[in-house]
Amino acid sequence: MTIQGNQPNGQQTPAVILAGGSNQVLVRAHNERLVLSLVRLRGSLSKADITRASGLSAQTVSVIMRSLEKDGLLLRGEPVRGRVGQPSVPMRLNPDAVFSFGVKIGRRSADVVLMDFVGRIRRQVRQTYAYPRPEQILDIITSGIDRLEGQMSDEHRSRIAGVGIAAPFELWNWAEEVGAPPGAMDAWRSFDLHAEISARLSHAVHLQNDATSACGAELVFGVGPSYPDFVYFFIGSFIGGGIVLNSAVYSGRTGTAGALGPLPVRGPNGENRQLLDIASIFVLEKLLHERGIDPQPLWYSADEWIDFGEPLEIWIHDTGAALAQAIVAAASVIDFGAAVIDGGFPPWVRRRIVAATVDAVAKLDLQGVIIPDIIEGAVGAQARAIGGASLPIFARYLTDQSILFKELAAC
Repeated sequence: MTIQGNQPNGQQTPAVILAGGSNQVLVRAHNERLVLSLVRLRGSLSKADITRASGLSAQTVSVIMRSLEKDGLLLRGEPVRGRVGQPSVPMRLNPDAVFSFGVKIGRRSADVVLMDFVGRIRRQVRQTYAYPRPEQILDIITSGIDRLEGQMSDEHRSRIAGVGIAAPFELWNWAEEVGAPPGAMDAWRSFDLHAEISARLSHAVHLQNDATSACGAELVFGVGPSYPDFVYFFIGSFIGGGIVLNSAVYSGRTGTAGALGPLPVRGPNGENRQLLDIASIFVLEKLLHERGIDPQPLWYSADEWIDFGEPLEIWIHDTGAALAQAIVAAASVIDFGAAVIDGGFPPWVRRRIVAATVDAVAKLDLQGVIIPDIIEGAVGAQARAIGGASLPIFARYLTDQSILFKELAAC
């Protein structure tokens, strides 16, 4: 096979000749990724199931599954009997086959997690701070990975695919809102996080926007199989989000599509505000400060919030009202199947926010607008770290979600 293309100046690039053997290797690698992705999506599949779902020949599937089982990527389940012919043997991903580190960098805390091949967090460490500083973040990431890696066996350490970092773009923005001194976060403007981390670690490093990572985690491990198109809101220190179209995260021309925080909404007093100025956890933090309540429990553990009473109720009400406007605006542009709401808080807070949002939507003028299903996210508070940890695993072993669904649609 010969591939030849044009450069921007109109000159042709040199021809690249792919020998037949090389081309077969590429096809084999693609088919192995497809099989692994199908098994991940469905939980467990037999050879016959994969043959039907993939469109590959039974012989090809048999060869691939034997190879993947030999490499320890697939585990054999108990034979299913009761049908004519040989019993069906389901295969599933081996959780211990591959590991990756996921890092979430927030404006109040950082998390480092160890994730297995099926998306479960095995271990994690968290550190809180007043605001993030570059050198401090480097120490948190490197020491956190060293600590988690030190708790792994030699065999498991040999199966680490890499490190995925989920971090806000332009960390220096909104420094005043988190109480950072003037100029304290300007160092981020010229700081190359990817290069600095790569220089300190022996693993491959991937970097992605934190909200995009959370959206990707929801697509892969959450509601993605049920909703090929959805708008996603993740409420952290600042609210962010993402857009999924045709089972793929849409990042847009500059990579900032779905950055929903700046969406204009009407505030509690009728004033024009940005969504992030109402539906962000830093707003709740300010409400607690104003009432003399220690806000630190907000950052210790996302799953262990206490009920702060009136200020929490005010924040949930105002957040629901702002989200309702954002959802109607989004639905006016794209016919989303769902609006997914998640964040760095416990499930009981998420449920109350979703309920407040549904109530607020019902009070808006919805003429000409088809409202999507307004639902809770399925991944939870660690969505950003899980999305980050998914990056090296998908890069090495799995097929992109959008490609996977296109393959299935063609079969």
